[in-house]
Amino acid sequence: MLDLVIESRPAAISAEMKVKRILPFRLRRMIGPFIFMDHAGPIENRIGNPSDMDVLPHPHIGLSTVSYLFGGEVTHRDSLGVQQVIRPGEVNWMTAGSGIAHSERFESPSALAGGLEMVQTWVALPEKDEEAAPTFANYKPEQLPVFTDKGLWMRLIAGDAYGLKSDVTTNSPLFYLHVMLQEGAHFGLPQEHSERGFYIVKGAVEIGGTTYDSGKMLVFTKGVDPRIVAKEDTTLMLLGGEPLGERFIWWNFVSSRRERIEQAKEDWKQGRFILPPNDNEVFIPLPEDRSRPTGTPPNPEPLS
Repeated sequence: MLDLVIESRPAAISAEMKVKRILPFRLRRMIGPFIFMDHAGPIENRIGNPSDMDVLPHPHIGLSTVSYLFGGEVTHRDSLGVQQVIRPGEVNWMTAGSGIAHSERFESPSALAGGLEMVQTWVALPEKDEEAAPTFANYKPEQLPVFTDKGLWMRLIAGDAYGLKSDVTTNSPLFYLHVMLQEGAHFGLPQEHSERGFYIVKGAVEIGGTTYDSGKMLVFTKGVDPRIVAKEDTTLMLLGGEPLGERFIWWNFVSSRRERIEQAKEDWKQGRFILPPNDNEVFIPLPEDRSRPTGTPPNPEPLS
């Protein structure tokens, strides 16, 4: 059965970049190892400089950030010295581990070309990997498995599902897919994972006589095989996997240990994180500490 419907909420990740926030949610903090999900755009025309949307250098621990674009371009820089322009269909997979800082900038003339639209998720790490050395990888569209059928196109971003397996390096069992359905197409969820859900990027689907439109995440009980029917041309992001256990989240920090987040807060405040060497003149200061890290984040909301 359908376990939960999550309505996206408005949030801001920079002064001029507004997003739809899906995870974490007060009734559902995680789906498998996925602990965070934002949907930005589409943004086609705006007054002023696209760089006003920039997300300045900021820290992460205990997670992997996964950036995936439908349109436009984003320039990533991190404390490993990586500078990577991410384009539609590519995957930026940055594993923070013990700690990393990065920025996301919209400085390219192509940043808004065709309409900037992206989804970013965070994948929590197993306890054994929470303090691993940080890493970064960019995967091109041709490296990712694609399956097509009548009225259906899907790309497996990471993990395994529907008999497909991605070469994207992950730390725990999961699946993450970009799916496009033509009006009238039927679809079902992968059965091999215990926690599953999908976010409706655009369009609408019908399940059991009820229609759900864009901006909603649908979460399903283990073992249920819903019949998903596209009411119009529809784009979905499917995700899930095996649960990792309780995780604490505050701002950009995720950990299985509350005290580790307190340490990360102090490390950022005291300048112990290394900033990106080619983007180190400004950064986001530690927000005012309005609560302890006990599940879903307080205001201010986490930044990507």
